[in-house]
Amino acid sequence: MATVKKPDLSDPQLRAKLAKGMGHNYYGEPAWPNDLLYIFPVVILGTIALCVGLAVLDPASTGEPANPFATPLEILPEWYLYPVFNILRVAPNKLLGVVLMGSVPLGLLIVPFIENVNKFQNPFRRPVATAVFLFGTVVTLWLGIGAAFPVSQALTLGLF
Repeated sequence: MATVKKPDLSDPQLRAKLAKGMGHNYYGEPAWPNDLLYIFPVVILGTIALCVGLAVLDPASTGEPANPFATPLEILPEWYLYPVFNILRVAPNKLLGVVLMGSVPLGLLIVPFIENVNKFQNPFRRPVATAVFLFGTVVTLWLGIGAAFPVSQALTLGLF
């Protein structure tokens, strides 16, 4: 642990600095005007110059132009949305799929109430909360893996 030197408040020079409003920095160098006028603009301009330089030296490629009339066969969202995407994809009725997707946050809202059924912190002494967590984890992983399969194998993962 570092040794912290506390300021001597009986020192007349420090008291004079405190009276002028310069005592927040014990070493006597105030942020105004030194940092705010001289260092911050240099850092900001340097950051802008770095971004412009990288954009000039290595521009991002735009790829082929989008065609709104040609949808790719398999569109996948980001990996963290795979489970709800799979729910929407395999549901026979799209309204049912939207309702099932809406049940995910509702289920997460119920979890704190299940957790507070008893006072123990040990997961083995909270069997209901532990079972809900394990079931939810397994279902989420199953649906997430199934989203990468074709629709016909999305629920069975090609195993059955």
